[in-house]
Amino acid sequence: MRILVLGGTGYLGRHVAERLRALPGVQLLAAGRRAAEFAVDLATDRPERLTRTLAEAAPDAVVNCAGATGGDSVTLAEVNARGPAALCTALREAAPTARLVHLGSAAEYGPGTPDVPVTESAPACPVTAYGATKLAGTVAVTSAALDAVVLRVGNPVGPGAPVASLPGRLAGLLRSAGRDPEAVLRLGDLSAQRDFVDVRDVARAVESAVTAPAPLPSVLNVGSGTAVPVRELALGLARQAGFRGKLEESTGGSARSAQVSWQCSDISAAARALGWRPAHGLDDALAALWAATVERMP
Repeated sequence: MRILVLGGTGYLGRHVAERLRALPGVQLLAAGRRAAEFAVDLATDRPERLTRTLAEAAPDAVVNCAGATGGDSVTLAEVNARGPAALCTALREAAPTARLVHLGSAAEYGPGTPDVPVTESAPACPVTAYGATKLAGTVAVTSAALDAVVLRVGNPVGPGAPVASLPGRLAGLLRSAGRDPEAVLRLGDLSAQRDFVDVRDVARAVESAVTAPAPLPSVLNVGSGTAVPVRELALGLARQAGFRGKLEESTGGSARSAQVSWQCSDISAAARALGWRPAHGLDDALAALWAATVERMP
């Protein structure tokens, strides 16, 4: 089985590629802007060039982990909206029978109702440019008449978390602070509740989606199925680090937290379609994140 992974050098992509590479009988093919077998830039490649590249790769399945979480609206639109649309257009020409597994985001849903996990049939009402562009990418995939599924991923946590994310940034701050009892780490508003999912469980969900023999629903939620205060994540990571100082939380709140104060995904459809449920809790994810942080210490 030939599996082409786009964005395999990113946070989610590295875990996905590692998981798929270990499958028996799989030939993993890497595609990206650099350090890849196939040079692909979904944000800028012309359709005909992308079609030629995919025809050369001849994949049985394609996993699109490429995406942008930050940057201006133009960058987000080019990567998160234009990219999946261009990929689907090229796949219809070059590999129309290949299964496409595309990583979407729970941010596509927008604000949630407290204590009501959101299902895949809920209206998508994103409140950020990131969420809106990820939703546009999802629409491109689900309307492409391909064997495709979008995995709407919650807030991923685990080893290798990027510094642009709260877990990754906090791990770096804790690493610098060490066990100094006088250290004070100043953080933003931690009152929002989020659905945190271990990045290794995301990789398992991708594996299940790639290898599932039957056609899949067009969209599946991949999360923990539980809303957790962001404050619990911060305190849990501080415990893993043995931090003896003080976490100082902003009391002013943030515009984003005010707009989306509660978010949680219903993951029962993924359990039915993929036989998948998360195997790691938040404590496991934080322990793995901190262990990886310690490994990188000089």
